[in-house]
Amino acid sequence: MSENLKTIRELANELGVSKQRIQQIIAKLSPSKTPNKQGNRYVLSARDVINIKSFMGFESDNSSTSESTNRLVDYAVYLDVIDSIKEKDEQIKSLLEVQKQTQNLLDQQQRLALQDKKILEEYKAEITDLKALNIPKQGSEKDDVIPKENIVKDPQKENKKWWHFGIKL
Repeated sequence: MSENLKTIRELANELGVSKQRIQQIIAKLSPSKTPNKQGNRYVLSARDVINIKSFMGFESDNSSTSESTNRLVDYAVYLDVIDSIKEKDEQIKSLLEVQKQTQNLLDQQQRLALQDKKILEEYKAEITDLKALNIPKQGSEKDDVIPKENIVKDPQKENKKWWHFGIKL
């Protein structure tokens, strides 16, 4: 065959698909895009190959219009990627700020816990000092107690009850 024309088998080998797949695609093409037949065989021109490749989702390198649209599509994809990268950068910055704040809060919590521990130790030391002052010595406890015989009672205070007012005993 000539260099510009291909058979279904040649195109199938080039694209890495089966002949049946190419025949299915040719059947699905619109009548205006259907390739010509020579005898029982389809003869595919460059334009037919482009139509089949575009239907299959392959990009064709032969067409200048498809190259320009591919460039436009690539540029749009490029802009989308740049926008998504900027968004991800902003998210990373905010996450780093949150991480710094969390680290500062953790440091503060640790300092406060250490201060609380020191204060508790000081209180424990004060309590033990106060307990040591309050506990009387064993020998002096008898001396501090006043015997009942030495307590002087006031006889007038004992008889002053409310029901005795007015009655003298």
